[in-house]
Amino acid sequence: MDLCHLTAHELHDMLIKRKVSSTEITKSVFDQIDKVEGIIHSYITITREEAFATAEKVDKKIASGENISPLTGIPMAIKDVMCTKGVLTSCGSKILSNHIAVYDATAVRKLKDVDIVMVGKANMDEFA
Repeated sequence: MDLCHLTAHELHDMLIKRKVSSTEITKSVFDQIDKVEGIIHSYITITREEAFATAEKVDKKIASGENISPLTGIPMAIKDVMCTKGVLTSCGSKILSNHIAVYDATAVRKLKDVDIVMVGKANMDEFA
């Protein structure tokens, strides 16, 4: 089964039934990124280490019996226009090509609060 092509709902069901781990899902997503990124250039930044750290954290929560939200442990990209603390946030612009955000945008913070697995910053036209 190719996990990276399932819906968030399907993945959540599999996580809570312990049929798959967040780490396995994340690996599947990165396998796909590694396969096609050189061709399609859909990411400005890839956050592999952060993603696997979050996935492992989620796997521990699930193993300990904690309830999780529908998005917990689900890999997703954040559009590069959204500030993500400590991560390059260029808005697709060469002017901001070295800008590291010092805070998370509210939407990003709310996603991180439920432990989504951020795999990277999605490419975009300059300034959206």
